[in-house]
Amino acid sequence: MVAAAMLVGALSISACGSSSPASNAGSNNSQKGVTINVAIAYPAPPKKLLDAFTAATGIKVNYEYIQWDNLQTKIAAAAEAHTYFADVADVDWSKVGEYYETKWFLPLNNYFNVSALRSQYPQLGSFIRDGELLGMPSDASLLVTTVNQKDFAKAGITTMPTTLAQYSADLNELKAKGIVQHPLDIPFAAAEGLSTYWYELTAAFGGQVLSSSYKPEFTSPSSAGYKAMEWMVNAYRSGLVPKGNLDLEDYQGFGQDQAHNLTASVFSDYSGDVGTIYDVPSDSTVTGDVSYIPTPGQSGPGPNLANPDGIGIPASAEHVSAAVAFIKWYDEPANQAAFAGADGPSEVDSSFPLPANTAGLADLVKSGKVAGTAELASLAEHDSQPIFPAGAPPWYPAFSNAVYTNLHSAASGQESVASAINAIASQVASLSG
Repeated sequence: MVAAAMLVGALSISACGSSSPASNAGSNNSQKGVTINVAIAYPAPPKKLLDAFTAATGIKVNYEYIQWDNLQTKIAAAAEAHTYFADVADVDWSKVGEYYETKWFLPLNNYFNVSALRSQYPQLGSFIRDGELLGMPSDASLLVTTVNQKDFAKAGITTMPTTLAQYSADLNELKAKGIVQHPLDIPFAAAEGLSTYWYELTAAFGGQVLSSSYKPEFTSPSSAGYKAMEWMVNAYRSGLVPKGNLDLEDYQGFGQDQAHNLTASVFSDYSGDVGTIYDVPSDSTVTGDVSYIPTPGQSGPGPNLANPDGIGIPASAEHVSAAVAFIKWYDEPANQAAFAGADGPSEVDSSFPLPANTAGLADLVKSGKVAGTAELASLAEHDSQPIFPAGAPPWYPAFSNAVYTNLHSAASGQESVASAINAIASQVASLSG
């Protein structure tokens, strides 16, 4: 609690200048009446906030929520065809290397002071390549572990696990005692969320999947990546994971399983899900029961990998200045905090993790509306680690496809863990060679 109080105090310094929603959005008369198309992998912000943006700027917003994997396909198809798709679109951390090479998004350096932003946005570096800012961070996302404390208590588990060995034992205890038939949530559908789950578990086992020169570090059976894949596949085949999860993507699993007590823990959850999914009465039956815990590791708590989202301007955008105004509005501290639950569960942007900037984090912590926020804010500012030490490689989409396709196949019994590992390594060789 002392650490949390210190964090609030420290963050409050940067939050003193935070303003009301839309107050800094700008009011260029030339933008009045303009309608921009926005395509982001989050549901639309609360209507009253979007209405405030339009009232302040005259810019109307046609907001389209597209699931993450489908959105990446749409962005790529429009860019390759050189056709207009949106004025503002998703720029995920994993795409920055690719977008730098392809020039599918406009550099934002002319619109944002990058040097001034570094102290305000803990994960800004994930969106910069060779000095070019390809997207503005739109959240501060971490891969974290959540548990249903009520279920653990029913099983007689009062001390939360800090090691993978104890975590595994506790999950088996929950299953053996019939507290939850399938206590672990892993989204085994062949999609991006399965890849990031493997990355986080690999880090917990004490390693990383690629070196700083993009060489595979998971091929040896003694490596962290190999052990992580074995652990995940064994968890599915042993029944710790619901059989139906073979076809569930990340947020489907969190919303259908964890939020309705069909599972009791997510090892690689997303920061913010307690406030924007599990504690939202309209979406959950476990309000107040799910908490964040330090991610279990080899001999103690493991790292939490950064998984931030960003937003940028496609090269084919038709309303660039209006798009810039929207991005600045979206990143205002008060709005960011509201999206994450600072104004209560009825106003959240469903599945939104944490505010991207320190002032928004401070506003969220001070609101006291979301459990565990101070601890998460501290992790986001000081302890989060990048998934790849040199940033996502430009061929990341093909790499991730190989990861989730083969991991899905291994879980379903179509191939062994060894063959899945070899297939992924072969893809890396072909991509980087």
